[in-house]
Amino acid sequence: MAPTLPDKARIVEVGPRDGLQNEAANIPVETRVELISRLSDAGLATIEAGSFVNPRWVPQMAASEEVFAQLERKPGVRYTALTPNLQGLERALAAGADEVAVFAAASEAFSQKNINCSIAESLQRFEPVMAAAAAAGIPVRGYVSCVLGCPYEGEIAAQRVLDVSQALLGMGCYEVSLGDTIGTGTAGSMARLLNTLLREIEVGKLAVHCHDTYGQALANILVALQHGVASIDASVSGLGGCPYAKGASGNVATEDVVYMLQGLGVETGIDLQQLIAAGAFISGQLQRANQSRVACALTTG
Repeated sequence: MAPTLPDKARIVEVGPRDGLQNEAANIPVETRVELISRLSDAGLATIEAGSFVNPRWVPQMAASEEVFAQLERKPGVRYTALTPNLQGLERALAAGADEVAVFAAASEAFSQKNINCSIAESLQRFEPVMAAAAAAGIPVRGYVSCVLGCPYEGEIAAQRVLDVSQALLGMGCYEVSLGDTIGTGTAGSMARLLNTLLREIEVGKLAVHCHDTYGQALANILVALQHGVASIDASVSGLGGCPYAKGASGNVATEDVVYMLQGLGVETGIDLQQLIAAGAFISGQLQRANQSRVACALTTG
């Protein structure tokens, strides 16, 4: 008997944040705002619009306040931001973010290399962020990096992913996004991970964030759908590289995910042609090839 798929899926568009922050050049505020506007017009209802991290670490996101200030907000669209600490949260609240996100890792080595602290210390740092967000009535989403592999430790035990995910949910995150940060996951490893997590966590609290470094992202997302996960992160035009695999693709392209979901009969509320146009716009601005295979196939000829 075939697995039952969700009737609807929520796409969390991460291109304007997770995608653009990996580009070598700084992108003008006007271009970032235009991209977000085009994405909302295409039907994306959750869009990562910026990141309130220290601009010395991520200069591409330095002007996130200005991006939020210039947005023409569309009713029903949630504009979110990444906030690593209390100062970042305060900036996000002042800018009018509808939702914020915090991020931890399932790998001790990755946590040390990425944010210079242990997993336990990173979670402790989020406590004041969660308290302040709750006081402000702002929902918080959690990210867990390296759930299916780490560039320093290799394979990651599913129990470690479960521990970090439960910690984030216990602190008040409404959802945890499982990040295959280096894209080494396969349909098999994704199934094994979800089988472990779903014994302890309800499926509505999980999302997947798959990188396509090894060309496995769509297969991994399909497995997640078959397990009932209906929240999927994706990046228009496949924006963003993978910093641990030189020249490799990073985020899965939103266009490719939407095309697959349409083929499965899973509703997204997204207009694929408008989405492709948004991807073409930002690819042109960045003077780079569009990484979406669907977009390339439908615009060639």
